[in-house]
Amino acid sequence: MELSSLLQNILNGLAIGSVYAIFALGYTLIFSILGIINFAHGAVFTLGAYFTYTLISGQFENNGLLRGLNLFPNGSPLAGSAWGFALSALIGSLLAGVVGVIIERLAFRPMRTRGADPLLALVSSLGVALVIVNLIQILVGAESYSFPEGIYGDLPSALLFHLGDKVIIIRTVQVIIFAVSMVLLLILGLVIGRTRIGKALRAVAENPGTASLLGISVDRFIVITFFLAGLLGGLAGTLVGSSFGIAGPYFGVTYGLKGLAVIVLGGLGSIPGAVVGGLVIGLAEAFVPAEYSAYKEAVAFALLFIILLVRPQGLLGRAQIQKV
Repeated sequence: MELSSLLQNILNGLAIGSVYAIFALGYTLIFSILGIINFAHGAVFTLGAYFTYTLISGQFENNGLLRGLNLFPNGSPLAGSAWGFALSALIGSLLAGVVGVIIERLAFRPMRTRGADPLLALVSSLGVALVIVNLIQILVGAESYSFPEGIYGDLPSALLFHLGDKVIIIRTVQVIIFAVSMVLLLILGLVIGRTRIGKALRAVAENPGTASLLGISVDRFIVITFFLAGLLGGLAGTLVGSSFGIAGPYFGVTYGLKGLAVIVLGGLGSIPGAVVGGLVIGLAEAFVPAEYSAYKEAVAFALLFIILLVRPQGLLGRAQIQKV
């Protein structure tokens, strides 16, 4: 492989892998606290993209109960500038975080209060995901929606770098996605590692009973965890939607499955593992030859299978020791 192609694939892989990482962190946060997988996380990913699209465009056509709706007859005040898009993405992610809290109240808290088997909570979250996805389809139809042009202001659509007689093309949106993802991962790492809230979250994850005895409100921090997970999922959906468009209500399903592959690959409950797993899968997909691009979706799971044969606890996970 030529050096220019190698660099091109690495940059492409880092961009999409960083999105996988922040999306998978939502899974990881909830799993580290409750020890279960939130299957509604993919639906929150989808909602985040739709929330941001609504704030930027406000137009839904063709099908659904909202067909023909135009929320901004004179144009959205948030459209046409990078700052407007950033504010829309922030609001959309916050709304997705609120949806995450609602999911916790509806699908997880009742099960936890009754001491139900964790498998029942998992099935309950799957049911909530199906309800959300079908509600989206009822409201706006199953059509694809693309973000309007100009959401990144006057920035060029692509950056060109010359390497000898070769040209490396990097889409501006890829640079923005990677930069936003890395900044967000850094902020989250500082919050979890350096703040009182982060220490309390780690205490709840380690032992909820002991944390409660120390005066930590376990229920409160579970709500905070679901809010952070929803915010991360919603932002990931917005970043993907701004790059590839919103491919209908079910477009979060594929990313939901990849998110599961990421956290298992990196190590269940490991935040650094989610980051590493996301970047590894993104890079693996980027190096799939163009003629085999139809099989790109299988790469994540093939890689997962191979690594787990060698290291069942994942790349950065710890082996579980059972006392008998």
